[in-house]
Amino acid sequence: MVKIGVLLAGCGVNDGSEIHEAVLTMLALDRLGVERLCMAPNIKQRDVVDHLLGEAVSETRNVLVESARIARGEISDLADITASDIDAVILPGGFGAAKNLSDFAVAGAQAEVHPEVLRLLRDMHKAKKPIGAICIAPAVLARALGDFGPELTIGNDLATAKILESFGARHQECPVYEIVIDQRNCLVTTPAYMLGPGLKEIAQGIDKLAQQIVTMVS
Repeated sequence: MVKIGVLLAGCGVNDGSEIHEAVLTMLALDRLGVERLCMAPNIKQRDVVDHLLGEAVSETRNVLVESARIARGEISDLADITASDIDAVILPGGFGAAKNLSDFAVAGAQAEVHPEVLRLLRDMHKAKKPIGAICIAPAVLARALGDFGPELTIGNDLATAKILESFGARHQECPVYEIVIDQRNCLVTTPAYMLGPGLKEIAQGIDKLAQQIVTMVS
């Protein structure tokens, strides 16, 4: 059976994976009848945000432990996963992609990708296995794979797109209900909550992304 990895970055839009995007990704994969493997790096979160107040708090949380909330405990340490274990991987969005999987949220054009995330993405790309990224997560792909000129989207945020292009990516504007496919690099991206406006709209793009990833594997 086809096995698709879902790379999580914590739990919650402001400091981890965007929960709606993560769950919609897993639902889409389940409906397509493929096996999924949730994973996350076993590292400290960059920060912890009170999602009621929208303010940072003085707590310490672990990305793998927090991601396990979304995965209902069925999750693997990213360090234990290699490209040979999965047929493709999808990165939901949320600030965790830009804070924990990379430091894009704070470093911008000087951003770096976490070494374990970089390892997996580079190995997946080398093996020509599909990679999907949602919302702000394409920034991680742009930085990790910029030397291959990846085509991707984060919607229509020109300032962010300019930074991604400085990494070597080629940005395409894209509506929330569509996807951008880079056949050469086996990449699929969709804007989701970079554009919104709501659950049913982002679900359309995420469903198309999941379907395209599975098609590319088949």
